[in-house]
Formats: sequence, structure tokens, C-alpha cells
Amino acid sequence: QVQPVESGGGVVQAGGPLKLSCAASGRTFSVYPSNYPMGWFRQAPGKDSEFVAAISKSGGSTYYADSVKGRFTISRDNAKNTVYLQMNSLKPEDTAVYYCAARPRTYDTGTYRLRDYDYWGQGTQVTVSS
Repeated sequence: QVQPVESGGGVVQAGGPLKLSCAASGRTFSVYPSNYPMGWFRQAPGKDSEFVAAISKSGGSTYYADSVKGRFTISRDNAKNTVYLQMNSLKPEDTAVYYCAARPRTYDTGTYRLRDYDYWGQGTQVTVSS
């Protein structure tokens, strides 16, 4: 079982940076941290959840939503069982609860589809003030 835990959310002014972390626990994940493709999703108030970014098991392949491409960077440190989301040039429309998710380890890469991920964190709030 894998349990992602997000941290790093907060309030930031428009144009500023923020870095989210996702530390995953669970016996299987801690033994084989590189075996799970990971993704970040977000949900703004009154809106559906949307894909933000995904990363492959090794970290060699990344994938971004058009709305964040060029501003956000997903990365991972398998030695620390942690995935990161560096967010730069934040906009008020980036305000949302951000969730980290792990895809089953039978796959190599992450995807944009929520249904492809089996393990989800509780989320961390990001608020961008104008």
C-alpha cells in the first residue's frame, strides 16, 4: 500500500514561487521508491479536478498540462521517496487544493487521467493572491 502525503502549500502573491512536496510511505513504496509513476492534480473551488503534471518511475519522462507548462516543474528524488512540484510565476487561477497521486507500479509513466492513479494524498491548499 502507498500513502502519499503532500506538504508545502500556503498563501503566495501572484508572480511568486512555491514548492510542493509529496512524501510517500508504505512498505512497498519505501522498498522500491522508483517503482511508482507519480502525478500532481488540483481542484479549484466549484470546479472539477484537473491534471497538473506527471513523472515516470525514473524521473526521465515528464508531462505537463498546457496551463502550467513553462511555469511548473515536476521532479523526484527516489532516495528520499519524494516527488516535488516547483511552481513559478503563480497566477490567481492556480489557486486550488493540490493532490499527489501514485500510479500502479506495473506502469512506467504517469498520465493525465485521474482514473489511472490508485493512491491519493489528502491534498494541500495553494492560494495565490492578486
